Amino acid sequence: MGEKVVANGFGLADRRRQRRNLQACLEGLSRLMEERRFDRPRNLMGLEIELNLAGSDGMPRMLNAQVLERIASPDFQTELGQFNLEVNVVPHRLSGRVFDQLEEELRTGLSYADRKAREVTSRVVMIGILPTLAAADLGAANLSGDDRYKLLDAHMLAARGEDFHIDVKGVERFTYTSGSIAPEAACTSVQLHLQVTPGRFAAVWNAAQAVAGAQIATGANSPFLFGREVWRESRPPLFLQSTDVRQPELAAQGVRPRNWFGERWITDVRELFEENLRYFPPLLAAADEEDPLRVLEDGGIPQLHELVLQNGTIYRWNRPVYAVADGVPHLRVENRVLPAGPTVADVIANAAFYYGLVRALAEEPRPVWTRLPFAAAEENFDAACRHGIDAVLQWPRSGRSLATVRIPAVTLVRDELLPLAAAGLDAWGVEPADRDRYLGIIEERCRRRVNGASWQVAAYRLARERGLDREAALAAMTSRYCALAGSGEPVHAWPVDLAE
Repeated sequence: MGEKVVANGFGLADRRRQRRNLQACLEGLSRLMEERRFDRPRNLMGLEIELNLAGSDGMPRMLNAQVLERIASPDFQTELGQFNLEVNVVPHRLSGRVFDQLEEELRTGLSYADRKAREVTSRVVMIGILPTLAAADLGAANLSGDDRYKLLDAHMLAARGEDFHIDVKGVERFTYTSGSIAPEAACTSVQLHLQVTPGRFAAVWNAAQAVAGAQIATGANSPFLFGREVWRESRPPLFLQSTDVRQPELAAQGVRPRNWFGERWITDVRELFEENLRYFPPLLAAADEEDPLRVLEDGGIPQLHELVLQNGTIYRWNRPVYAVADGVPHLRVENRVLPAGPTVADVIANAAFYYGLVRALAEEPRPVWTRLPFAAAEENFDAACRHGIDAVLQWPRSGRSLATVRIPAVTLVRDELLPLAAAGLDAWGVEPADRDRYLGIIEERCRRRVNGASWQVAAYRLARERGLDREAALAAMTSRYCALAGSGEPVHAWPVDLAE
């Protein structure tokens, strides 16, 4: 939440200068592409996971500063709320036993972090939204101490000009008014990065957009929002509304929200950055002064600070990323669709499904985005968020027809998308043992119609049937979730009971 670039606020007189700087950055990006200055393809992927802190009673703990001090590793960082952490995995090459290696590295790192968290009566929990969070836990006072979060909070509130209003209606309805963006901290996600060349970026981004609904349907893990059962994946509506700087009148006029699925397929990565400049006024100014065109004239590689910072305050579910590593620029697609958890094995299975699927779809001779209306992809995303594993999605008919059919997500995934994902992983050079193990987890979720969200709901309802009130049932379910997650067994294999 918030780009990791040193940023300042700015006054009214700075906005025109800011727009000029952003246009210069966009021109610099175009020149880098025209001069073929980008890194060669290396099949690199990266992974970030946002985490929660909770006690043995399942309740949130506002202790990230103390936990991070004990972890003492640059792999772990603050996130927006004091009950949040983030772990970053170093880039890996997509080949061989990469997923098995990632699982081992994550297990080791998270086990260490959890041991350190226990020193201050807390635990590390991977879950989309911590079910025991209450709205009262999410005021400005509970933002992390990092100045960038406070600066972003102040400027987003100023841009909105009034409190943020949250209203999500699903199985139950939750409404809340907040004078801060702090409720967004409840949303803890997995970010999957894939480095791509400029020429391949559009195909990979389009493929990622096309499969976002299937990702959520199989991976939903956020059915509770501040004590209410709402959507099966409640992060998207909460994220949208808790970062929505539009006044209601502007929303009614069709002004785009900063948390945005998009509205069309693309042919060039520059279209996304151009949309950023066209539709979204800057919220922050980069503290680092740079003239990107002068840097290019001098033979250097610009950091494009302003462009990067602006992009970091626009929360696309598949976001373009520009970065410079070892003096060489590169582009990444950042997939932000998935919730965290439930287990490391589940996270890696979600990653294998995604990376295999986008590889296969991006290389199809008749790409899916030429046969699937963009509006249908957005509707799939919404349906999957609302209904999770029980969602019905739209997908193109086989053959030359441009028509789409409605099909249960589990049927689509098992019959069509998993074979594509397997072919994509083969194309990456992933070992068959890795391919079969992790895609097998996705297949079992579909066969049993179980994911993190469905398990949470079933366990919560069982607790209510046994006489627990709402708060006690949520706490008991969360505590049981933590115990089962610690076993390492994927969520489809978890029993629905409250036994310790």
